[in-house]
Amino acid sequence: MSEFEIRELQERIDAGILLAQRRLIERTRKDNGDLVVVRNGEVVRLTPDQLIKD
Repeated sequence: MSEFEIRELQERIDAGILLAQRRLIERTRKDNGDLVVVRNGEVVRLTPDQLIKD
C-alpha cells in the first residue's frame, strides 16, 4: 500500500468511528438512556445531552 492509500484508509476508518459514535448517542437519546464513559481514569455516567449540544 502506498502512503496515499494508507492515509485514505485511515480517513475512512476515522469517519466510520465518528458515525458510530453519533449513532450511539442518537439511539441513547431516543431510548432516554445514559452513556458510561471513562474520563481521566474515572467511570462517569452522562446523558447524551451532556456530550453533544445541538
